[in-house]
Amino acid sequence: MPISDLPVFQALKAKMQWHQVRQGVLSQNVANADTPGFAGKDLKEFKFSTELARTSTGLDTVTTNRGHLSGSLKRGEYSAKVEEMPSFETTPDGSTVVLEEQMMKVTQNLLDYQAATTLYSKGLGLIRTALSSRGA
Repeated sequence: MPISDLPVFQALKAKMQWHQVRQGVLSQNVANADTPGFAGKDLKEFKFSTELARTSTGLDTVTTNRGHLSGSLKRGEYSAKVEEMPSFETTPDGSTVVLEEQMMKVTQNLLDYQAATTLYSKGLGLIRTALSSRGA
């Protein structure tokens, strides 16, 4: 099994995919801010605990004895649910998108994505260092 398939790395990959999808949703909100009646959208919050529980179910095994337990590994792409976001502000044309809010969300999304990519690359670096033959 490749190192990048460890549950923690799978959860970080899913988090990065979530941020990519969210960036698209937020950019659609900004692009349609002047569209009459447009309701802004956002993604359901990403939770690491849920993602780790989904990815750390075990490995596929072969049962060679009646007493052995069988295992399974759930894999797949992250699917995000887009939902309308509640808004306290509505423009006269019916749009619920506030550009300042959206730009703050875009910036926060970028910073969170960068943090996830840094954690992923640092984690791989630590494992590579631990497995390297230097000093042995």
